[in-house]
Amino acid sequence: MKRILMAASVLLLVVGGLLPAYAKADTAIDEKLGVPIVVLGANLTDAEKESVKKSLKVEETAEVEEITVAGNDLVKYIKDGNSQARMYSSAKITRQDAGKGLVIMIVTPDNITQVTNEMYATAMLTAGIEDAIVEVAAPKPVTGHSALVGIYKAYEVSGETLDTERTDVANDELNLATKFAKDSGIDQDKVAELLTEIKKSIAENKPATKEEVEKIVNDQLKKLNIELSEADRQLLIDLMDRIRNLDIDFGKLSEQLSDMATTIKEKFGDIDPGFWEKVQQFFADLFESIKSWFK
Repeated sequence: MKRILMAASVLLLVVGGLLPAYAKADTAIDEKLGVPIVVLGANLTDAEKESVKKSLKVEETAEVEEITVAGNDLVKYIKDGNSQARMYSSAKITRQDAGKGLVIMIVTPDNITQVTNEMYATAMLTAGIEDAIVEVAAPKPVTGHSALVGIYKAYEVSGETLDTERTDVANDELNLATKFAKDSGIDQDKVAELLTEIKKSIAENKPATKEEVEKIVNDQLKKLNIELSEADRQLLIDLMDRIRNLDIDFGKLSEQLSDMATTIKEKFGDIDPGFWEKVQQFFADLFESIKSWFK
């Protein structure tokens, strides 16, 4: 037993020695882009705020700016928004250099029940938000919608000006995406793919009329083998026609929404290709040693 405990201790020490560059917190302050902004839902209790900040690893960041998002912010960014809405989902936004794209991470996936990484990303691009690492968290199960409003507020706090027409359309897009996933039983990833493909087609084909938008929507529904009720199909056409009129450049969309598995690479940098070989060899040698003890 002592030998096994000794082996376990050696394992922890060696793996710990292999990992120092990847376990470090980001403690440097970016003097060009500013510190990360942490947006907390106004209806969180003090204990819930601490839980969210722990999930967002605020204590591992050199410095952050902390703000609160409430119902009055909802009214500012979303037409006919409810100023009494309760806000729980929260986010940390870290600006990136132009061209780096969006990296979305839901760090409490069990507590964000309706919105996916891709849904946030497509809505944020519609709103005009690019080049950031966005981490979303909640201390208990919530839909995740209020985090988007918090992200809008964080951007304006950092000096950007967002077009409220775009933020309103982006919110409607997020609502429609979650509606399709919840009420129509369409897989969440499939919904995100549908929205992405329609917007890419709009960018490529530049439809001049609502009828042309309708054709694009119908073509993509058929291509992805998705069936919607007539009412939902019309809601989708109306939304995409509004997006067409915003004159958004969606040429970057497929690039921005590439494999979300690159999240770790984008945030922490490439892992030395020889790292995993070292780990594999260590385990092989360790197990051979343990086997020899029992011969």
